[in-house]
Amino acid sequence: MGLLKYAAAGAAGFIGYKLFQNAREQAHPAPAAFAPNQKAVDDDPSPVRDAGPDAMRDTPRQPWTVEDQQADESFPASDPPSNY
Repeated sequence: MGLLKYAAAGAAGFIGYKLFQNAREQAHPAPAAFAPNQKAVDDDPSPVRDAGPDAMRDTPRQPWTVEDQQADESFPASDPPSNY
């Protein structure tokens, strides 16, 4: 009887996880950091979004500066802009 309880608890946990995962995907259909109008290539293992605040999913908390733009354009390179 104890094994049946563990199986039921496992099944309930799995169903709850799948419901949570589906709800999260519907809340944020775009990939992380991508604006809703940005498209990521489906077979790309490491997608990179376009540079600039318009391509960001979340709006910046502070005004966007020239340095912010240049640093965003240099990603994923490891070198910062020369005037940083």
